[in-house]
Amino acid sequence: MRLTMHTDYALRLLMLLASKQGEPATIQEASERYNISRNHMMKVAHRLGQAGFIQTLRGRRGGLLLAHPPEDINLGAVVRFTEEDLNLVECFDPSNTSCAILPACRLRGILQQALKAFLAELDRHSLADITGQPAELRKFLGLPELASGTAA
Repeated sequence: MRLTMHTDYALRLLMLLASKQGEPATIQEASERYNISRNHMMKVAHRLGQAGFIQTLRGRRGGLLLAHPPEDINLGAVVRFTEEDLNLVECFDPSNTSCAILPACRLRGILQQALKAFLAELDRHSLADITGQPAELRKFLGLPELASGTAA
């Protein structure tokens, strides 16, 4: 299974916002830090906003912020929202019955269980689980260190 670039970029944007710890990030900043086109990042931010994962602030000091604490953003929910098609094979689509061996095929059931296990594992984790070392993330993202006394 391979996640789409849209999901990859969505998870990366959420990680950037979590590492900024309440400081807004712009779409331009996110696209530059990850070397991703601004247009792609804008689409990702728009979708994450639609789902309520992020919020946008307008104005001079505006930007993107997490809409919820990182521990409340479930990775499984993000992946389910951003992936348009979790059909690993064409027979997962109930409207597609063109496979000649469909009635006798056991592969479909195995793949359905594998997908279920994959999503169940993601459901066990939050954004906080993948951003648990914000100082290290900030370093690799080129963000300044937090002032001493600020939670890291």
